[in-house]
Amino acid sequence: MEAFLVSTGVVALAEIGDKTQLLAFVLATQFRRPLPIVFGIFVATVVNHFCAAAVGSWITNLMGPDILRWVLGLGFLAMAAWIMVPDEIDENEPHSSRYGVFAATVIAFFLAEMGDKTQIATVALAARFEQMIPVVLGTTLGMMLANVPAVYIGKRAATAVNLKLVHGIAAVIFVALGIATLMGAGQAMGL
Repeated sequence: MEAFLVSTGVVALAEIGDKTQLLAFVLATQFRRPLPIVFGIFVATVVNHFCAAAVGSWITNLMGPDILRWVLGLGFLAMAAWIMVPDEIDENEPHSSRYGVFAATVIAFFLAEMGDKTQIATVALAARFEQMIPVVLGTTLGMMLANVPAVYIGKRAATAVNLKLVHGIAAVIFVALGIATLMGAGQAMGL
């Protein structure tokens, strides 16, 4: 349950103001059909985060516990710094609707999520908790908690949220995870 809850909270906070949330705003503005956009975001997130969690699980089997602890601890600290860097998206970038709203959303969201903060966080969380399914479920829920309102409420929601505060909270969580990991939290699990 801890893997699920931490994954949900970290990713929900990290996603606010992230380029994929900005993409959700753009798709909602362009297509004005929220339901296929939401389902497209869900499918793209599940597939992308499942692959990311698989990489995280693979990493745990590849490295010894001491090396893994340092890689994950330093990785979480790096995520804390990276989360403070604001994302941007080119709103003039054309989004093809040749395949329909759902397919365009799945493709655009999947590609935008490649190498994104939340994807990297999913890799690290899966490696840290060694519970792939709860991590994927949690990160997916976190993405949906941040992006569904973006689709339905749009840019009004973005201006009402203090992004620096939200990113600061997410950074503190990543720092806490990094320090806890470096100090040996989870050693009973082999980390």
